[in-house]
Amino acid sequence: FWLSGLCLWRWCPCFKMGERILIFGATGWIGGMLTDLCKEKGITCAAAKARLEDRALMEREMDEFKPTHVASCAGVTGRPNVDWCEDHRVETIRANVLGVLNLADTTHSRGIHLTNFATGCIFEYDDAHPMPSPGVRFSGAGFTENDKANFAGSYYSKTKGMVEDLLEAYPHVLNLRVRMPITEDLESKRNFIYKIAHYDKVVNIPNSMTVLPELLPMGLEMARRKLTGNMNFTNPGVVSHNECLDLYKKYIDPNFTYKNFTLEEQAKVIRAGRSNNELDTSRLKSEFPEVLDIYSSLVTHVFEPASKKRKCGTEETSTPSAP
Repeated sequence: FWLSGLCLWRWCPCFKMGERILIFGATGWIGGMLTDLCKEKGITCAAAKARLEDRALMEREMDEFKPTHVASCAGVTGRPNVDWCEDHRVETIRANVLGVLNLADTTHSRGIHLTNFATGCIFEYDDAHPMPSPGVRFSGAGFTENDKANFAGSYYSKTKGMVEDLLEAYPHVLNLRVRMPITEDLESKRNFIYKIAHYDKVVNIPNSMTVLPELLPMGLEMARRKLTGNMNFTNPGVVSHNECLDLYKKYIDPNFTYKNFTLEEQAKVIRAGRSNNELDTSRLKSEFPEVLDIYSSLVTHVFEPASKKRKCGTEETSTPSAP
């Protein structure tokens, strides 16, 4: 069934009496959705006021709220994109490396489970993990949770790969590798679909992606189960930029058009490189066998709801007022 746009399957993230979550980055895009989900499920939660760099305030908040779980959706991605991190390296280190380690260390010393919403944009296709051929949804050669980062083409990805390696020392951390996150709110500038729909040109590369309306409740359930280690937090399979935009054209705007360009042409208009990869989702599927493949999830949880909402809005606008 559905809960404010978030799909909950046969299970519900039901926390025990006395369990409570402290959420860092609760005012952000994903953090806000996670906070709403907790509140709607009646899970006791609080939005942390401390920035990841402020260890003293972080510790004080934990000791006052006494959470059994901590979730972090905080960090630096850069605005309008990761190119920002190239010129703000100290700020990026403080949040994405030192800040995350502060949180991991503080929760570890208090025996609190930590769910870290991280990134899977730390890999790029290579000889052992080749790009799937056009039309192939599952290559069988995706990067697994045990693979080490092989992409440092952007400073953002470099810091994320660095901290993931360091987090392995902490046995209480669940590290969720999010990629190109998508929701049914196609007007959100944080939404990957919004981004590529507003680019002048796009590359056409198959990628693993995260459909949040389907996967975010699973992330909360994994926190409840206190799973640990890396988790490829993407829908199974890959989907290309063109396939995403073709769905946009089909469901949202039949007059929409787009243009492609090559990776070489893209490199001339961006400062930092971009990660393209397929993540293996065997571990996720072992926990949630019902998870949809990326294309099916996009249709079911993104474009169909967005199309329905758009049509309802159009009908309301066009309906004449009663005399």
